[in-house]
Amino acid sequence: MLRALAVDDERPSLEELLYLLQADPRIGSAEGAGDATEALRRINRALESGPGGPEAIDVVFLDIQMPGLDGLDLARLLTGFARPPLVVFVTAHEDFAVQAFDLKAVDYVLKPVRKERLAEAVRRAAELRGTATRIPVSEPDPDHIPVELGGVTRFVAVEDITHVEAQGDYARLHTDRGSHLVRIPLSTLEERWRSRGFVRIHRRHLVALRHIGELRLDAGTVSVLVGAEELQVSRRHTRELRDLLMRRG
Repeated sequence: MLRALAVDDERPSLEELLYLLQADPRIGSAEGAGDATEALRRINRALESGPGGPEAIDVVFLDIQMPGLDGLDLARLLTGFARPPLVVFVTAHEDFAVQAFDLKAVDYVLKPVRKERLAEAVRRAAELRGTATRIPVSEPDPDHIPVELGGVTRFVAVEDITHVEAQGDYARLHTDRGSHLVRIPLSTLEERWRSRGFVRIHRRHLVALRHIGELRLDAGTVSVLVGAEELQVSRRHTRELRDLLMRRG
C-alpha cells in the first residue's frame, strides 16, 4: 500500500487527483499540498519519521508549473536525499518530459488525467517501491541532519552543532553560524546522538561535550559555557555531566 502526496497549486486539479488516487486499491493514503514549499515541509517530516514511520511518503505526484519553487526544482532537491520518495509528474505540458526523466521520474502523466493512465503510473510506482524494500539501501547520512531554509533543504553537519534547545515538538539546532528549527523532539535527538558525545544537561538543553568550554559553579548553581552562551545545568543532570567531563579530560 503506497502512501502518496499530491502537489498542485490549482485546487480543482489537486482535488481531482486526490479523488483518483484514493480510489486506487494500491494507495493506502493520499494527502495534498498546494505548492512545492508546503510539499517540501511535508517530505521533511516524512524523512524524519523514517521509511517505516507514521508520516512516511512513498511517492509524490507532482505538478510542474507552480509559482515560486516549481515541480522540477522540488524534484532536483529530492535527488539530494539519501532515500527520497518516488516522483510521478502530472502536468498539462509535454515540453518537460526529457528533464523529468533525467530526474529519474517514475512516470509523466498529462492532464486532463485519465483514470487508466494514472493507474499505470501507480502500478509502476508500486513495483519500484516493492523492489526497493527488498534491496538493501543505505541508511540516512548519520553525520548530517536536513534543515529547511527558505524552502530549500540544507544539510547541517552534526559535529558543527554546539547544543540543541527544546521548543515544544520542535528542536532548535545551534551552531557557530546560526540556528535551525527542525521538527524532531529533543528526546529523539538525545537518544540518536548519545554515542556522538551529546549529553542532556536540562529538560530544555542537549549539549555536545566537545563544545563545552567551561563548567561553572556559583552558589550551588551549575552552568556550562558553550561558545559565548552560558547554559544552566539542572541538579538531576549535574553528576552525570561532571563525570563525563572528568572522563573526557
